[in-house]
Amino acid sequence: MTDILVRPGAEPGMHDAPRVVDHPAWPELKDAVEEIRPWQSKDGSIDLAADGAPGRATVEAALDRVVAALQRLSPLLPHDAAYHSALVTDLRRWAEGGFGVPDFLDSLLAFQPAAHRADGRQHLAVFPMYTQNGNPDRNLEAVVVRMVWPEWLAELERTRYDNPLFCGITFEGFTAGYDTNSAVFFPETIAVREAPERFSWGAIFCDREAARFRRVIGAAVDTLGLELPDDIREMIADQDRCQQAFVLWDMVHDRTHSHGDLPFDPFMIKQRQPFWMYGLEELRCDLTAFREAVRLESEGVAQGRDVQYAVLFDRMFRFPVTGERVRNYDGLGGQLLFAYLHQHDVVRWTDNTLRIDWERAPLVTQRLCAEIEDLYRSGIDRPKLVHWFAAYDLVSTYLAPHPGSRWAKGPDALDLSLPPRKLVDDVLPDEFPLSMFYEALAKKLRKVVASTRGITATTTDRAAA
Repeated sequence: MTDILVRPGAEPGMHDAPRVVDHPAWPELKDAVEEIRPWQSKDGSIDLAADGAPGRATVEAALDRVVAALQRLSPLLPHDAAYHSALVTDLRRWAEGGFGVPDFLDSLLAFQPAAHRADGRQHLAVFPMYTQNGNPDRNLEAVVVRMVWPEWLAELERTRYDNPLFCGITFEGFTAGYDTNSAVFFPETIAVREAPERFSWGAIFCDREAARFRRVIGAAVDTLGLELPDDIREMIADQDRCQQAFVLWDMVHDRTHSHGDLPFDPFMIKQRQPFWMYGLEELRCDLTAFREAVRLESEGVAQGRDVQYAVLFDRMFRFPVTGERVRNYDGLGGQLLFAYLHQHDVVRWTDNTLRIDWERAPLVTQRLCAEIEDLYRSGIDRPKLVHWFAAYDLVSTYLAPHPGSRWAKGPDALDLSLPPRKLVDDVLPDEFPLSMFYEALAKKLRKVVASTRGITATTTDRAAA
């Protein structure tokens, strides 16, 4: 690969700038937001007439503290000045409207973290929002993030993996909605009067992804007796190295949702479909990142090999045993990858020890990617329901469906006079249950998985010490 060039606009010294979370106004802002959050309803409003509700003056006083702290912190972040000005207006408008359903569209449109990505740049954001895989209610949240945009990543995005909306970020500080399993910061989660025509950014917390990967995969490797190549064992022990792998993985994954032979994009078009369709889409994007990582490794990009094993291990050892079993499409993708590699003799579970054929793993993993891509390519010429059945056939080739499944019995077991979206009701909550291998692994890793709630790079390093 050619030498990595410094991307125009990179800002030296970003990591040496004063940290927002070290300023005395940050805990004041955080405390004021935390005071407001319990008063809010699911939609973000505050019912001042409800039994036990605080008086309007009490809520306004807390909101005034949010505004005052924000105005003290904003000078540290001149690049966010327009956003912070709009944010103060939205906060005060919310109060003037009696704290009804919040509308922060104006400040959302002013927040543009992807417009000028610079490694180490900080952002302070306050929004009423839900947090995916975290808090389902639109509570007020405050978060301080730091951009992860090293020169090598900027060059890859500019020359190969164009993704102008993608932001890799790390946590500096956050309120309770992010003291959860959520590792994304998406504009779609923010309370607004109407959705913008298009969103201008999407952010992934690569430090949280890396931290929980290290903790869960480290425990899984020990539990399974898996012998790792020295460089992969070193990667798992290195938080910064894992973060670099995750930010590259996420950048390629994110753009893949709109690239390739797509019958339709399940995440960009609102629709109801069986959860294995979402599982295949997420796995397709991950395996595309895996395939690109193989290419990058062959070209001498150090992060290429790390991405391959981040994908393999997170998919096989963390995703299937994380979260509820109800429509767990990420878990399904992990089960499918493991089963595919096992049935192609890349993964062997013998004598209570897991072995991986490291030489064949990249080739066979890419074959699964090719099978999914063939499914998609053929799906362009199929009716929706036929495509769903074809996808079911692919998954059930490697994973055993629930014995009570109607879908497993084929089209004759379903009322095909109904529209496809109605047939989704016949999908079982856990259409493809865990194998005996995963049932046992889930029990052994349950406490470790639970311990990753709210994890950051700092808490991981503290636990290791």
